[in-house]
Amino acid sequence: MPSDKVGLEPGKKVETKNHEGQVNGWLMEMFKSPDGSKTEVYLSAALPGAFKGYHLHRVRAARYVCLKGKMKIITYEQLGGKWTRVENILDSEIPQRLFIPKNVATGLENIGSEEGWLVNYPDPAYDPGLKDEQVEYTQQELEQGIIK
Repeated sequence: MPSDKVGLEPGKKVETKNHEGQVNGWLMEMFKSPDGSKTEVYLSAALPGAFKGYHLHRVRAARYVCLKGKMKIITYEQLGGKWTRVENILDSEIPQRLFIPKNVATGLENIGSEEGWLVNYPDPAYDPGLKDEQVEYTQQELEQGIIK
């Protein structure tokens, strides 16, 4: 679409599910690369009490901002040969950004009473052509020190 014209662009919204197949929220692409091949910004929504994760990105970092609700971001980072757990709270009432480097396992838990919204500015942008870039973990695997 020409950048000097007002116009609508198609969007994509996808229902998300936990490891047991239960709906835990949704994901929406907010901004695509100029050629439309990569997602540069997306919104991850979590239902009240829902958990999303754990997953690790081998190539890209995450930058989270909470726009609605209150979210606990749980990370597991490899330190000294074992996974080390850290929890951060992002609250829409307290503007903050959380940077998560690549190779850090991440889980998102909505600890508020309303739907929680996190905007992510991945770096580099999400590329669906990258295979095996995202690795799924269970909490038990992380606590046992398993590396995939």
